[in-house]
Amino acid sequence: MKNFQKTILFTFLLVAFTAFAQNPPAPANAVKVTGKLIEQESKQPLEFATVTIQRLDNTTVTGGLTGADGSYNLQVAPGTYNIKFDFISFKSTAISAKQITGDTNLGTTAMAPDATVLDAVEITAERSTVEIKLDKRVYTVGNDMMVRGGTVSDVLDNVPSLSVDAEGNVALRGNQSVTILIDGRPSNLAGSNVAEVLRLLPADSVDKVEVITNPSARYDAEGGGGIVNIILKKGKANGFNGSVIANTGDPENHGLSTNLNYRSENFNIFSNLGYNYRNNPGNSFTNSEYLDQDTNETTSFTNERRTNDRLRKGFNASFGLEWFLSKTFTWTNSVNFRRNTGSNPAKTYYDNYDAGYNFLNTRFRFNDEDSKESNVNYSTSFTKKFNDKGHELKLDASVSKNIDDEDAYISDQILNTADTSNNTYERTFNDQDETRGLIQADYVLPIGEKSRFEAGYRGSFSELETDARAETLTDGAYVNNPNYTNYLQYKEKVNALYAQYGSKVGKFSYFMGLRWEDSNIDVNLLTTGDYNKKRYNNFFPSGVFSYEFSQSSNISLSYSRRINRPRGRFLNPFSGLSSNINIFRGNPDINPSKTHAIDLGYLKKWSKVTLNTSAYMNITDDTFQFVRQQSGQTSNGVPITLTTPINLAKEYRFGFEFNVNYNPFKWWRINNNFNFYRNETKGDYTFSYVDDTGATVNDFQDFNNTAYSWTARVNSKITLPYKIDWQLNGNYEGPQNNAQGRRRGQFGLNTALSKDLLKDKATVALNVQDIFNSRKMRVETYIPNQVSSYSEMQWRVRQVTLSFTYRFNMNKSDRQKEQQQRGQDGGEGEYMGG
Repeated sequence: MKNFQKTILFTFLLVAFTAFAQNPPAPANAVKVTGKLIEQESKQPLEFATVTIQRLDNTTVTGGLTGADGSYNLQVAPGTYNIKFDFISFKSTAISAKQITGDTNLGTTAMAPDATVLDAVEITAERSTVEIKLDKRVYTVGNDMMVRGGTVSDVLDNVPSLSVDAEGNVALRGNQSVTILIDGRPSNLAGSNVAEVLRLLPADSVDKVEVITNPSARYDAEGGGGIVNIILKKGKANGFNGSVIANTGDPENHGLSTNLNYRSENFNIFSNLGYNYRNNPGNSFTNSEYLDQDTNETTSFTNERRTNDRLRKGFNASFGLEWFLSKTFTWTNSVNFRRNTGSNPAKTYYDNYDAGYNFLNTRFRFNDEDSKESNVNYSTSFTKKFNDKGHELKLDASVSKNIDDEDAYISDQILNTADTSNNTYERTFNDQDETRGLIQADYVLPIGEKSRFEAGYRGSFSELETDARAETLTDGAYVNNPNYTNYLQYKEKVNALYAQYGSKVGKFSYFMGLRWEDSNIDVNLLTTGDYNKKRYNNFFPSGVFSYEFSQSSNISLSYSRRINRPRGRFLNPFSGLSSNINIFRGNPDINPSKTHAIDLGYLKKWSKVTLNTSAYMNITDDTFQFVRQQSGQTSNGVPITLTTPINLAKEYRFGFEFNVNYNPFKWWRINNNFNFYRNETKGDYTFSYVDDTGATVNDFQDFNNTAYSWTARVNSKITLPYKIDWQLNGNYEGPQNNAQGRRRGQFGLNTALSKDLLKDKATVALNVQDIFNSRKMRVETYIPNQVSSYSEMQWRVRQVTLSFTYRFNMNKSDRQKEQQQRGQDGGEGEYMGG
């Protein structure tokens, strides 16, 4: 491992040193060659496209990158040359044997998309595309049948490199230290359960997903594994147009949404309205064998079985206005509102056995939970373009308010007995109130035709208050339970400055930056008087280096330093009591982890195959680890086991990822993703608790562990007769060992059928999520002298959804142009990461 790290570091420094090489001086009799590159159908400019001037024997004389407006300006000696234009995901274009005797303007050159890369062979109403940029991959959701009628969580689970487990946690290449942004902003995600937020937003509101494995300095340094930016829809086509989508399904999944847009020369008005009614029945069980702390012999068994129905009724609305004050000045305002209500009745049975596995009794616990969540967000943005070469200033500000209340009434009783003395009745209240503000400025200055400088500021300010209470019915009155009651106050102020510079030297290009963040965080437990202050500031360098071997292949090397701050349930020591023997408890004193991320990537295109592969390594200090431990307490004689996050000393993650797009025929497209990784953790931890006798027990555990795992995904789309599209998606997540047990492998298979109707103005789609009902998280846990357990958890059972989409005032060519414009437009997230 050490030798490998030294090799990578040496390569990184060598490439970085080479990046400072200067272009060869222009000849004394040099003349200018100028022009502009645009996308063929949308007429949008192509930024960062490569222009190469070669002699007739194909030796390169000079070259450069196009600016933000697609223009280029090169200098050569008079002569006859071949001029080549290259851009990833577009067909190469050339002007052969061009005689240049003086300053020459080649005019506007249009480049056509390369179907083998764009994942769009046949003409469809909306296309699912993949766009590879210097620092990220952009997936346009388009006509993805798999997610119709679903949620944003379903969208992410269908994107290469991403996976969503049974609890809704998003992982990027197997790493859950991921920052999730919506339109480039983390609003309303700081204190809330991110997984739950993603399950509440409808999939139909998503335009694109940006996957940034190694973000540059302009992006927030948050997220050790990278950044996932979800871009919501905002119309680009001229005139009044839109769509209406209705869906129904089993289990209950009913929804109606509409996207409306009106665009003129002076303004663009866009909106999204939707209502959904969903029931997501789930189930889980945990079979535990409890062990003697001295002899490690079995003392008892408990089998826990749970079923629950997550009913959600949600309404979301967004309205926005882009006002083109002039050709160079745009002011954008948007308001988003979301409200959701729900219930989650959970039935849990505990079958208790003695050491000889003789049945003792069954306890029944009913947790009747209701929730109400509302969020409102206002954003404003000013963009000033000083010229048509990419010189611009962008100012952004947003403020949001989020209220989330969860109340539960819990009954616990022994079945089939007349003795009610051990029956208990409880109620819990968990009220969250969060406000968040964001101020941001980004400045871009092109320097010459081949270089670019960027700088900016970002201020993020949030405050979250969580009032968590638990009460037990005693002698006819509810009495506070101090073990599960607390008022948590979380305040976060993060100010950041960044600067970065990029250029191109021949076939070599680079982008280097430095970010500084000052963090001021308070985690206050007001009920217990426990105050935790976190004050720190850090520098976060980054760099992206790329070399083009040819117009069809290139290699890139990137580095960034990242941070992962604990929030939400990681910090809150109170959790729900749907189970009173397996409890999650946050750690208010947990520290942020910091990661060094290195990524070496290679891209190769053939006529029908595109290969995008990378080797990556993450080295993380103070990494988070979820551990299970005995609390020293019992509930009706059954030991209470806690799951809590802690900081471990070190984590090394190394892996390889392969993405292959294969188009064997015009009517068949196959996308494959394979990720293999090695995860090594080093550290130990000592648990301390007081047992039933009042004695303090110190339990030392060694968490040194090396694990290997892999994930695979295959997505096939076939056009059947009568223009019926059939999509099949299979994914597998391999098993992985950890210091306290093992997570077993998990397999899922989805399918969908789609047909355009009414002269392609409408589409009907049928999709089935989890055909074999196999998407279950299965975990084995073994803690010596404490507990041995096996658990399975299925968040949602197999889902069947039928959807109908109708588009108005938008013919087929307009829809294609709109989709391609979105592919060229950086969207809300292009500079919002700063």
